[in-house]
Amino acid sequence: MTILALSLVLTAAFCHATWNLLVKRINGGPELVWLFSVFSVLIYLPIVAGVYFIERPPMEWREVGFYVGSAALHMAYFLLLQQGYRRGDLSLVYPVARATGPFLSTLFAVSVLGENLTVQIAAGGLAIIVGIVFLTGGFDWTSTRRVSSLLFGVSTGVLIGSYTVWDAYAVSALAIPPLLLDYASNLARALFLAPYAVTRRQVVAKHWREHKLAVLGIAVFTPLAYMLVLTALVFTPIVYVAPGREVSVLITVAMGSILLGEGELRKRMGWACLILLGMVLLVLG
Repeated sequence: MTILALSLVLTAAFCHATWNLLVKRINGGPELVWLFSVFSVLIYLPIVAGVYFIERPPMEWREVGFYVGSAALHMAYFLLLQQGYRRGDLSLVYPVARATGPFLSTLFAVSVLGENLTVQIAAGGLAIIVGIVFLTGGFDWTSTRRVSSLLFGVSTGVLIGSYTVWDAYAVSALAIPPLLLDYASNLARALFLAPYAVTRRQVVAKHWREHKLAVLGIAVFTPLAYMLVLTALVFTPIVYVAPGREVSVLITVAMGSILLGEGELRKRMGWACLILLGMVLLVLG
């Protein structure tokens, strides 16, 4: 991995952890997703317009289909993620979600596609399973909040794995500009959720009145984090990009435990490190 690619990935990890912290702090619903999506559309419009008129990317049916598919996957991801944060802990939901994608991808490759199960892959899968189990409370399932964190984390992870593969193909094989691909997702969310936001306009106004800076922060960091990753994927194989961006797991667990008072910092950071090690082993296996 080049220095440029590493810089893009690590900056993206920090941006990703930051916007997840802000979403958890506001503790909103679909109306929050609509609000920050609208501001993302407005903030990035001049840049997107410039990129479009300079690059003139193709807009055939195939490209349009990938724009639509990416938008659908990302909308489902955001809606499920914010529900997970409302019912669980940031320092639990986030690492479980980030770990599930590579784990399920590897499990699918071995069980369905017949790929070889190496010692490294087995060790990585075991590390993720053990890390997730003990991060979310071991075998004590009496805590509803821990169980919710696990279920929402796994479900969100499925969507993460899906949109990562989809978008990586779009920017690398089809040469769709990363900025335009992510912008299309923001625009689709803003349009699709608009009718719901109208019915919840008082809640929308409350979020804006009480959390202006946080909403603007999410609007800036959410597209920026993913665009940095997509840009790195244009000239860097996903096997190098994927492990690097998972540094956000450690950043987010630390933020949740310290800034949100979720506690158990040393314990949760320890299991998060084990999950991170497992993800690296899987992706590089």
